[in-house]
Amino acid sequence: MKTRFAALLCLMMSTPTWAQDVKIDIKEFMFGPKDLTVAVGTKVTWVNDDQIPHTVAETHKVFRSGALDTDDSFSWVFDTPGEFEYFCALHPQMIGKIIVTQ
Repeated sequence: MKTRFAALLCLMMSTPTWAQDVKIDIKEFMFGPKDLTVAVGTKVTWVNDDQIPHTVAETHKVFRSGALDTDDSFSWVFDTPGEFEYFCALHPQMIGKIIVTQ
């Protein structure tokens, strides 16, 4: 019993309580929200709500999705503080930015 409690306590302490899951919609050739500020440890999921494929590509190649068809999604956990600008490789006018804070 003590071992399970200790393991649970360790797990709880290693996961930031402010980390969350956030969704970004891809719709009408836009990311919404376009700019987003999240805490370290947050999982961001992009969901393609358009009828044509899109991608999510970070400008410095930190992350990159494949082509996302309608209702497909791509997720990334932001473990490092900083600014992450991204775009759709198929439609470069589509841009967004994630700001990750401590």
